Amino acid sequence: MRLGLAQINPTVGDLAGNRRLILEAYAALVARGAELVVFPELAACGYPPRDLLFRRGFVPDVAASLTEIAAGIGDVPALVGTVEPNATGAGRPYFNAAAFCRNGRIEAMARKCLLPTYDVFDEDRYFEAAPRPLVITHAGRRIGVTLCEDIWTTPELGPRRYPGPLPLEHLAAERCDLMVNLSASPWCVGKEDVRRRIVVADAARRLGCPVAYVNAVGGNDELIFDGRSLLADAAGRTLASLAAFREDLRVVTLPPPGLSAPEEAPPPAEAAADLFAALVLGLRDYAQKSGFRRALVALSGGIDSAVVGVIAAAAFGPDQVIGVSLPSAISSAHSRTDAQELAANLGIRCETIPIAGIVTGAEAALAPVFAGRAPDVTEENLQARTRGLLMMALSNKFGALLLTTGNKSEMAVGYCTLYGDMCGGLAVISDVYKTQVYALARWINREREIIPRSTIEKPPSAELRPGQTDQDSLPPYDTLDALLAGYVEEGLSRRELVDRGFPEAMVRDVARKVDASEYKRKQAAPGLKVTPLAFGVGRRIPIVHRYAG
Repeated sequence: MRLGLAQINPTVGDLAGNRRLILEAYAALVARGAELVVFPELAACGYPPRDLLFRRGFVPDVAASLTEIAAGIGDVPALVGTVEPNATGAGRPYFNAAAFCRNGRIEAMARKCLLPTYDVFDEDRYFEAAPRPLVITHAGRRIGVTLCEDIWTTPELGPRRYPGPLPLEHLAAERCDLMVNLSASPWCVGKEDVRRRIVVADAARRLGCPVAYVNAVGGNDELIFDGRSLLADAAGRTLASLAAFREDLRVVTLPPPGLSAPEEAPPPAEAAADLFAALVLGLRDYAQKSGFRRALVALSGGIDSAVVGVIAAAAFGPDQVIGVSLPSAISSAHSRTDAQELAANLGIRCETIPIAGIVTGAEAALAPVFAGRAPDVTEENLQARTRGLLMMALSNKFGALLLTTGNKSEMAVGYCTLYGDMCGGLAVISDVYKTQVYALARWINREREIIPRSTIEKPPSAELRPGQTDQDSLPPYDTLDALLAGYVEEGLSRRELVDRGFPEAMVRDVARKVDASEYKRKQAAPGLKVTPLAFGVGRRIPIVHRYAG
């Protein structure tokens, strides 16, 4: 049997565009000899639709679009991810489903059994869980149909999340010849290995049959989908791998029962290369799907803005990126020259707008009210907020997407200025730790110097006061990032962090800063998710609380 894997890039709510993508991919794969074509989860409407599902016309419009899709399907069937109204009158109003379409009509609906409610997922808010997966018969084979989370149940992933018999347990009793999984699995660092080596391989071995896994690709809001669809044989070996971070269509041949085929395991992914590709894809899709064609980046001469500038040039093209240097009275000479050198290396437009006069004017206006009070961080932040004011003005004037440049380490401890450097439409590296930013910079420069060497080698600084460095206020970044990973992502207590060897005073100080900065993060631009737990929709800490642990 020849199986068509349609790894496409849907856009949430673009029903006509998604329909066109689906039918074009179907035609291409059938022309290559596919006997069954499989699409990603919720391909008809895009994933995740979130509260669009509560708009009265949305699901009927999805159903109408699915009817048009089915009308374009011939005698080669297709499995298309969609939303199905729940007509039972009990439970949530919809099912997360896969429509089995053939000869112009919808012949069957497979429904998702396991609805994740952790991290960025909130599917139980919208969907009703099916009691068991569907098994269809096609081309003489019994085919089990699952959707994404239905196969994320291997014990290696941790404690069992769901009660009752699991979908794979049901399918094992059905003695399937093939299992297909329609997925929209967001990417994060290290996930591809877990997915291929543990999740898909485990499902194949437990069922004793090949597993075809078809994942979405592209960016929708904070989420990035990496594709990497695959076919595994009954022993869990990878027989076919589709591309990472781009659309891909492929026809794969299932091995005859009892026979093996050559393994086609993908080469190990280089961490920095994967991270860069993910950020470029996430930024490009966020911009294009929102209607932006041009980007703005404030170039400080520091490593964060340099890396964001490189990502922007790759996502938009150098001719659609404007870099802006905004030197103050205390900005160092190297911050200006590094920004200009980076812009020249990237081939992007670079403008310089001095801010000293604006800052002086603001200080003069505030002087009568501030009389008798010593200068402090307030005056320092006037510089950052002046930059935010000017960058937002440029964004308005040129219709460009302003990219913020704060990294996860800074966002965690509040080392950023609200209404200053936090101004913008998308926080490109807000889920990238500072140590990862350095790794990205070194990877970017692997063949030639793009980011000036002095940008990478000089001590990082906000340059809001003379001689300032980040380490005046923060631990060294390799220590800070390890501490933050434990506190933010692992949820360790302060005592557990001390037991890991972090100094108690440091733990108290960093934890206090993380907790006290929640109000800033709630007002930050949306950020691309690249770690297992990102600030934003995946981490829901109250702004006002008194739990110190």
